[in-house]
Amino acid sequence: MPDELWELFQRVVPEAPTRPQGAGRRRHGDREVLAAIVFVSTSGCTWQQLPTASFGPSGATAHRRFTEWTQARVWAKLHRLVLDELGSRGGLDWSRCAIDSVNMRALKRGNLTGPNPVDRGKYGSKIHLITDRNGLPLSVGISAANVHDSKALVPLVQGIPPVRSRRGPRRRRPAKLHADKGYDYAHLRRWLSARGIRHRIARKGRDSSQRLGRHRWVVERTVSWLADCRRLHRRYERKAEHFLAFTSIACTLICLRRLTR
Repeated sequence: MPDELWELFQRVVPEAPTRPQGAGRRRHGDREVLAAIVFVSTSGCTWQQLPTASFGPSGATAHRRFTEWTQARVWAKLHRLVLDELGSRGGLDWSRCAIDSVNMRALKRGNLTGPNPVDRGKYGSKIHLITDRNGLPLSVGISAANVHDSKALVPLVQGIPPVRSRRGPRRRRPAKLHADKGYDYAHLRRWLSARGIRHRIARKGRDSSQRLGRHRWVVERTVSWLADCRRLHRRYERKAEHFLAFTSIACTLICLRRLTR
């Protein structure tokens, strides 16, 4: 696990609960458990398959700590912290952002799943994300697979955190947003314009997808980067917050690569 990730993680992880002296087993260190969680995320193995001899904590311990940290919103805070570090160094480009989604099959169903209209009605979920001009994820969310892409635009834009800048105040609104024909609705254009965000949304029956793809390819590349976290190849988690947590971990690792480059 990179030292940079651990240094940032220490700033968002809650303090360990205190226990009476001599009660229970020794608590595994947060760094050991974090390394185990990142391994599960990137390798795609189950919690039971976690190699205890290599990491120390068992799969049950790592899963329990993962649940605790998910409830404390540690992963969202960590993603925001990495964005802050990038923004303070001028590593984010707000001039042109893009939005897109990708479907994932849900093997165990669970909440925020639904029949996928493009996968023979099999149950799945969608990952929605907005990226900056370089493809760094700024905002991420999940929904059922049968939820239309257009319904995610407003929550995603509102979900962009106020990020530090090299100069001036924090920023949370892109100058321009690119989207495909799935977002071709007048009320979305009006909503973006009211917030000072220029939009380039492909119009059904008029605009060529290839022409718009000159700027949207960065978000499609980011979707392929998400696949580096093999835990996201399928949705194995019944709980939506756990699936979103793995998505946030993947986004954090993508941003961290740019931060440490």
